[in-house]
Amino acid sequence: MEIKADHFKLRPLRQGDEFSLADNANNEKLWNNVRDYFPHPYTIEDARAWIALNENQQPLTHFAIDIDGLAVGSIGINLKDDVYKCSAEIGFWLGENYWNQKIMSNAVNEVVDYTFSTFDVVRIYASVFEFNHASMKVLERAGFRQEAMLRFAIIKHGTLMDEYIYSILRL
Repeated sequence: MEIKADHFKLRPLRQGDEFSLADNANNEKLWNNVRDYFPHPYTIEDARAWIALNENQQPLTHFAIDIDGLAVGSIGINLKDDVYKCSAEIGFWLGENYWNQKIMSNAVNEVVDYTFSTFDVVRIYASVFEFNHASMKVLERAGFRQEAMLRFAIIKHGTLMDEYIYSILRL
């Protein structure tokens, strides 16, 4: 399964992506904006583990962002359960060489459409660190609205900070 968009496509992660993923993900600027479980430094072995975790998913929940045949980022959703089963959390990252080109805003739009048409969810949300204005803009361009600010909810690099929650609803 592939989703084609202007200048990129979303496709399943696959063997052979590990070198491009590691090359693009091994970036401290990127790591400063993601959760600590995202490895840093990001190695080829980390990429292999991510690919193995997501290979053969049906239906897909995580995609490679492919530009010119290279996996330069990843975007996906985590479906929630129990009383939160009507929600999915979206997460994404993109190699620094591809920032500021509206690629991620378009990728978020595509994944939102895919998620609402494939899964029984009514809400997709994202968590953003207080200083990550670029991701806030990505989400806003894709139709997400800020719905909450959780005070001192996150700690990164030993600094306590606010978490912003953005969401979009199936209408």
